[in-house]
Amino acid sequence: MGYLRSTVAAVVLAAGLLATVPAPAAPAAEVNMANGSVNFSTPDGWLDILQTDGDPEVRVFQVPDPSPTGHTTLARITVTVKQEPDASDFHSYMDEANAKAMALPGYQAVAKAAEPNSYSYIAREAGVASSYRERYWYRDGHAIQLRCVRPQQSQAGAAWVAAFDRGCDAIAARLK
Repeated sequence: MGYLRSTVAAVVLAAGLLATVPAPAAPAAEVNMANGSVNFSTPDGWLDILQTDGDPEVRVFQVPDPSPTGHTTLARITVTVKQEPDASDFHSYMDEANAKAMALPGYQAVAKAAEPNSYSYIAREAGVASSYRERYWYRDGHAIQLRCVRPQQSQAGAAWVAAFDRGCDAIAARLK
């Protein structure tokens, strides 16, 4: 629980710092994790705001929300890769992550996702209802978690929300 709070605090701090400095549009990036066994691309405009090496390995990308909502909540995509020796440990990793999610303020599950190992929920972050989509895969001894977090309702409008969701889905398609 402390790790989740520390990570969220670090991401929110990074967002605050980024919000004070206008960032140039970031070009699309090809991302390699877990010594090249996990690969995906990010869309143009996403900002690479956090990277950790080791186990787990984490990459966090801010998806800039140009509206006033973006000054309150950090829309972001997080990919975490953790070594897990077998499928049983992978399921334990998923169960632990879900328990942490359920402990978030205002947690509310959304309809069951159609994909296996996929979860959608709403929780409050910085006082704002945020939409969370989490997907998990087990491949080559690695647990892979994709977490897509955005304000449940952004003042940027439906086109921005659709673009965010398309970006999240594109990464999921590459991680399968």
